[in-house]
Amino acid sequence: FTAMGGYAPTIGIIGTVIGLIHVLENLNKPETLGELIAAAFVATLWGVLSANVFWLPMAAKITRTSDLQAAQMNLLVEGISEIQAGTSPRTVRQKLTSLVPPSEAASLRVVS
Repeated sequence: FTAMGGYAPTIGIIGTVIGLIHVLENLNKPETLGELIAAAFVATLWGVLSANVFWLPMAAKITRTSDLQAAQMNLLVEGISEIQAGTSPRTVRQKLTSLVPPSEAASLRVVS
């Protein structure tokens, strides 16, 4: 999605160039030039709009979700490793809590 966000404006420019080629083909019909030029530049608008409204926001959301899931899995692996090593439950809790951001650590429940 990030790559498409980078390519979309370029594809829009290519559409504009193709549209302007059609404008040059119709120079003998001045009454159609305005419409053809407008249509050509709409391709650029669509390219930039799709990049900034669809592709890049989707890429950012997928990246953020992936990063959060990776952090959760790392925390899980760390906890399992500590339990498997025979570390006391209180020490495991303290170690895992230290790995959680302070803003989220306050919301953790104390399970006794």
